Amino acid sequence: MLNQYPLWKQILIIAVLAAGTFYALPNIYGEDPAIQISATRGSTVDAGLEQRVRNTLERANIRVKRISRTPHSLLVRFNDTETQLKAQDVVRSELGQKYVVALNLAAAMPSWMAELGVQPMYLGLDLRGGVHFLMEVDMDAAVRQSIQRYVGDFRSLLRKEKLRYRSITRLKTQGIELRFRDVATRDQAYDLIRDRFPELDLSKPDNDMTLVAKLGKKAAADVRRFALQQNITTLRNRVNELGVAEPVIQQQGTNRIVVQLPGVQDTARAKEILGATATLEFHLVDENGSIQDALAGKVPAASRLYKERNGTPILLKRRVMLTGDYITDAASGIEQQSGSPAVFITLDGKGARLLSRGTRDEIGHRMAVVFIEHKSATEEVNGRTVRKRWVVEEVINVAVIRDQLGKRFQISGLDSTEEARNLALLLRAGALAAPIDIVEERTVGPSLGRDNIAQGFRSVVIGFVLVLVFMAAYYRLFGLIADVALFFNLVLTIALLSMLQATLTLPGIAGIVLTVGMAVDANVLIFERIREELRNGNTPQASIHAGYEKAFSTIFDANITTLIAAVVLFGFGTGPVKGFAVTLSLGIITSMFTAIMGTRAVVNLIYGGRRVHKLAIGGGITNASPVPAVSKN
Repeated sequence: MLNQYPLWKQILIIAVLAAGTFYALPNIYGEDPAIQISATRGSTVDAGLEQRVRNTLERANIRVKRISRTPHSLLVRFNDTETQLKAQDVVRSELGQKYVVALNLAAAMPSWMAELGVQPMYLGLDLRGGVHFLMEVDMDAAVRQSIQRYVGDFRSLLRKEKLRYRSITRLKTQGIELRFRDVATRDQAYDLIRDRFPELDLSKPDNDMTLVAKLGKKAAADVRRFALQQNITTLRNRVNELGVAEPVIQQQGTNRIVVQLPGVQDTARAKEILGATATLEFHLVDENGSIQDALAGKVPAASRLYKERNGTPILLKRRVMLTGDYITDAASGIEQQSGSPAVFITLDGKGARLLSRGTRDEIGHRMAVVFIEHKSATEEVNGRTVRKRWVVEEVINVAVIRDQLGKRFQISGLDSTEEARNLALLLRAGALAAPIDIVEERTVGPSLGRDNIAQGFRSVVIGFVLVLVFMAAYYRLFGLIADVALFFNLVLTIALLSMLQATLTLPGIAGIVLTVGMAVDANVLIFERIREELRNGNTPQASIHAGYEKAFSTIFDANITTLIAAVVLFGFGTGPVKGFAVTLSLGIITSMFTAIMGTRAVVNLIYGGRRVHKLAIGGGITNASPVPAVSKN
């Protein structure tokens, strides 16, 4: 019969609307202020930690809404942000440096929804908030690291030119001192280094057989500028590895970086990954030196005392065989022989040659992998805020060199698969050119964007209500049907944003408002076409069929051109522009579905399959009977 959908199409429409309603539902529950507690290496998150945190908060008279625990973190929810901030200070003081205590905003939806994998959509920093970091680059460390590289270059150059020297040491004043046996050799070295390294300032103290090299002002400024830009690039790579939508990473001043991660859920892991300056060094084990003598303070000049993860002391040679700078790829996995977590590393060409040359004559000897990480923390000392920095150096793997190593190899000895993944991520994203300190960290709550939320919500509501009233008044029953379709258009748009975990920003709300008008515009075209068919004397059923069929091409053309514009905006835009493009694109897709298929299904349900004499479509056109011709005699 005319104007009747087959059963499968009705079931499809109902299923889509039901699924959309279900996926949009988590957005009505809001969020809870929370603190997230994650373990660092050597610590665990278990029932004992949960009870310890619970007891600590009870002693401080802090009321907890709910505590949930996963194998890697503990999430403590509160009723308000004031309690959340107070709890963070108390818990951080109790747990110390063994745990990361970070602010978070946790979805307040029922647990059964989370178990089904349903999540609310992300909101940008201008609406929902997120994580905001202000990071300071240690420029002095960048200069020191640059100078340290010259130490090795000087040794290689002087040996190649057969100029004998007594010592080459790095000064605390960010310079290098070279000592020679006589003045003539010093002068030869002076001329050689000046020609090879013109960016250095060289000086020859009077009546002394030493040479002092320092970075020139321009070279030092270049090193600082490069360190800042390299750190921005590395942080951007790490954020990409974390999978954060629409992040903001930009320079502030000459030595600071602003990182904003809108809608991020695991703030503790974000802080750990972004702030880490982890790298690797490969050393040969000093098998001739005495551990006991080293522990007594008699460390061989060419060796250094380290500790393994279990606290066992080990003596390693100072010479670095390889650093993490030559790593091009790193992937976590399971070592087949022992079944323990491992990281599989790929080196670039130069790194492969260095490792191959370094292990060629060391088969049968042991090699150690040293994990180096710079850390910092802020503490209150005598009423003053003091930032402390320290370096963690630990041997994570000691293995016998069975064969000459090359471009690919693996390291094991890690505590967990989670640590293997994090280490692989850091190595893959690249090492920071200089250590960074998180000088400001905050979870931006909706209070900062409350005006934006209120204004954005108000604009959607006002536009939505005005359209509803107009459509109902002008098109009567058909207008009400369009209103229902418009409501489900919003529901489906929100559902798609939630399913795709896209980030909604204030410009994104503007995109939703625009799609509200575009969605109802399709129905206006259809309804006016139906009116035109009725004026031409067609029957109601024929008018409905013709209205939807003939208006489709116009609606399709208009929406496709807008969709192309949205795709171009997404491809060439950044940040908020992309947010606008995403919501506009999704709104166009859902409006095509609801304005055409959705309203047609309801109209078919009301009018289809029966004889109809009138259509409640407004405009004074209700009678569909053809007007008989009047003959004149």
